[in-house]
Formats: sequence, C-alpha cells, structure tokens
Amino acid sequence: MKETSSGKSVERKATKEDIAQVVARARKTQEEQLKGYREQSLRIHPWVCARCGREFTNKNVHMLTVHHKDHNHDNNPSDGSNWENLCVYCHDNEHRRFLDHLEGAGISTSEKQSEKVTHKPFAALAGLLDKDKK
Repeated sequence: MKETSSGKSVERKATKEDIAQVVARARKTQEEQLKGYREQSLRIHPWVCARCGREFTNKNVHMLTVHHKDHNHDNNPSDGSNWENLCVYCHDNEHRRFLDHLEGAGISTSEKQSEKVTHKPFAALAGLLDKDKK
C-alpha cells in the first residue's frame, strides 16, 4: 500500500523485485538469528551430541546443530537452557519423533492432506510373467 500526497492509500501490486527483497531480508534475519544462538550454544555447551555422545572438533563442528528443547525457535534464553547440541543425524531423528508424536495425537503436520494413490504400476506384471513362461 502506498500513501499519496492527499493522504489517501492506493493499492499497488508487489513486483518481483519487492518480493525478492522481502525474502532476502527474511533469510538474512533468520541466518543472523541462527548464527547468534548457535555461536552462543557452542560457547556454553560442550561440542558433544547430547544424544549419541559423538564428539566434534573444528573440522566437523559444522555437523553439530542446536536443537530447541521446546521446539520453539523464538525461545532463545541467553543461558542456553532451551538448547542442546545435537549432531545432524540425532537432530533429524528428534524432529521426526516429534512429528510422529503429533500425528499420533491426531494433529496434522502437513498443510496438504495426501490423496490416496489409485495407480497400480504392477497390475499387469503377473500376465507378463505368465507369457514368458509359455
């Protein structure tokens, strides 16, 4: 929305450039947030996966992620009480377990419900195999 000199608001469509700028700002802000609490967590907590116990060094610390215990990425207390360092494998596993828990409680975790598949790719396979035997 744009305001004219008379104080009236005029609708205008967002251009591709406008959208690209908004997306770029959002990504930059997210990267800064991630970098901020990740660096804090790496300073506070040992470079060890809190689940599997794998130890990390400067060479592989990029595979150590910060997990939010309450799954709220906006909850970043400076004392690190909502963070734990997890290797990428344990982090993926933890998030899958959380989604499984939600789905088990009947909470949808995807915006779009998957449609049932009706295509049967191997339906004619038995007939083809019978032809080869003859």
